[in-house]
Amino acid sequence: MAHLIEDHTLVSPETISFTPAVSGALPDEVPPKLKGRRRLLQSLQRMSSSPSLAKMGRTPSSNYRGGQASLSCVSLNPTTTTYGHSHNSSYASQSSAGFSTAPTSVASTPGTDMRFFNPKPRIRIVDEEITKNRVIPPTSVPVPVEFRYGSMGATLASAPQIHESFQDYFSIPVVKPKVRPRRVNFDFWGEMPNEIKVQIFQYLLPKEIIRCSSVSRIWHKMCFDGQLWIKLDTSGFYTDITSESLVKIMTGAGPFVKDLNLRGCVQMRERWQTDSQKITDVCRNLEYFSIEDCRIDRTTVHCFLLRNPRLVHINLSRLSTLNNSAMKIVAQGCPQLEHLNVSWCQNIDTKGLQKVVESCPKLKELWAGEIKGFDNHDFLLELFHRNTLERLFVSHCVDLNDESLEILMHGKEPEIDVLTGRSVVPPRNFRHLSFDRCSALTDQSLKALAHNVPRLVGLQIDQCAKLTDDALTGILESTPYLTHLNMEELDKVTNLTLQNIAKAPCAKSLEHLSISYCENLGDTGMLPVIRNCRKLKSIMMDNTRISDLVLTEAAAQVRHRNRKRMVGNASGKPEVGLKMVVYDCQNVNWTGVREVLSRNAEFYRLPHDSTAPTYPSEIILLKCFYGYQPTVEEHTKRVLRGDLARASMLERKWAEYMVATEEAGAQGVGQRRRRRRARDAAMVHADEEEGGARGGRRRARSGGCIVM
Repeated sequence: MAHLIEDHTLVSPETISFTPAVSGALPDEVPPKLKGRRRLLQSLQRMSSSPSLAKMGRTPSSNYRGGQASLSCVSLNPTTTTYGHSHNSSYASQSSAGFSTAPTSVASTPGTDMRFFNPKPRIRIVDEEITKNRVIPPTSVPVPVEFRYGSMGATLASAPQIHESFQDYFSIPVVKPKVRPRRVNFDFWGEMPNEIKVQIFQYLLPKEIIRCSSVSRIWHKMCFDGQLWIKLDTSGFYTDITSESLVKIMTGAGPFVKDLNLRGCVQMRERWQTDSQKITDVCRNLEYFSIEDCRIDRTTVHCFLLRNPRLVHINLSRLSTLNNSAMKIVAQGCPQLEHLNVSWCQNIDTKGLQKVVESCPKLKELWAGEIKGFDNHDFLLELFHRNTLERLFVSHCVDLNDESLEILMHGKEPEIDVLTGRSVVPPRNFRHLSFDRCSALTDQSLKALAHNVPRLVGLQIDQCAKLTDDALTGILESTPYLTHLNMEELDKVTNLTLQNIAKAPCAKSLEHLSISYCENLGDTGMLPVIRNCRKLKSIMMDNTRISDLVLTEAAAQVRHRNRKRMVGNASGKPEVGLKMVVYDCQNVNWTGVREVLSRNAEFYRLPHDSTAPTYPSEIILLKCFYGYQPTVEEHTKRVLRGDLARASMLERKWAEYMVATEEAGAQGVGQRRRRRRARDAAMVHADEEEGGARGGRRRARSGGCIVM
């Protein structure tokens, strides 16, 4: 029995109209073949399409490749049925036992209009007996691949080699390329560890770090990190930094700061009164503390000293507000102290320093310039018994006399050696002693140093007017490690002292010698010093009686140093090996200066290789008469940068100019004018000696009568 079932498959209206409602199997009779007019109408009906399909928007099933159709299926379904006429549209597919036929009609062709046709529901005939007992033959078969026009199968069938290559290609497993993940935006500075940032900022100067703080908030926070300010030294930029920045640095980096140098920060004068408590509360780990020339009140200094017990270095020089109470705080709260500078503190004396010496056993360096009370024997005896000082600077101390210095070196009532006549005391540990401008010292006081300071390296006795040659004789014999000797403005010292220096054990180690304004010293004493002291690096000889011979000998000694190395300087860029100051020396002429310039620009050939020139490794840096100095500076500049040819040309042209100037001065152009000026100057000087008015009428003079 046939059943009508509503489904989503559309059935042709012709099938519905001509199918009788009878039971039984479908007839197998083949409908007769149409002829003539009916065949033509049937063909036209087949080409037409239903308007409902056009409204549903279905596209034609046929594909067009390159403008030509491709035949993929041939319908074997009869065009008519026994139940009626079939217009062979796309809706007749369900009457063909479930096999669909592809539409081949054009959508614009009008179809048959049936008023009883419902386009939405789809009906198919299902017969259980047919499906169970009978095998329904297929109504369509596909076209073979090799006969399909424009298909890949036809190409592969005609070319077996290409077919094999295609099989090999498709047999290769597909490997998907690795897709790299998109790189996330990497914050280089933000991801960097904080320790590396601190290490980078440590290469900058403090002034540059302050400038970087204005880049961003992150940099501002980083620039004021306490790890960057472990050493806060404002001596190089104290004039450019504001008090607000200084306060911010000290408060932000206070626990990290160990070296605090506020030398010359006068802009902090008002800040100390308002922020001193806040600054001293955070700065509690100081080891080096310097407030030289600061306008700071006494209370703030006391707070710093009380809250930093680990202080090792204290510089309080030029602070007139401090007194002995500050020294008492240092003695009580700074047991690790090694360096103390209280020079030019007018209200501090040796009584306060005595407390420091007694309480600080590690004290090695004491600067006490212009401190009163150095005639205090108790203080000097304490220094003698301690014997820990290595550097003592007591410049311009008028109270330091012969007796005080003897107590400092020998103590009171020492034991005397019968054979040598010297005091039997332990040697002192002094390495640097400065007694400049101590006008009360004489030869007797300096004789106390002889054979008692074997480790002495530096000695300053400038402007001690009472000293003579006998003062230094014993010291020079007993100080083999002496490298620095300053004896400026010693009017009573002669060339004998310089000769003793040349013979003394310290001649091999002497590096710096200053004899400025020693008017009795000349070539007789300096020539042996230049020859024997081979390690000299600086000589101050201004306002002395030396001549060009000393300059010539110094140039020869430096040349000997260069040859002694026997290595040579292939780059042509030497270094300064000796500094000489010879201005205001009447006997120094341009010839001696030219000799120095000539040796500085000299190059020679080594004995073992005569083809390779070598240049001087050391030269002389000369400071001479102000008229020669510009030429000397330009010549030295060229030599230091390796331009020896231009330096030699400059020296040669300058020598020609000096020779021409001397010849013109003797006779030639301008002779009358120079004589007239000299005569006028002599007459003005005569008027001044006689007490006459310089601007008044000049009295007539004559050479006088020869007879009279």
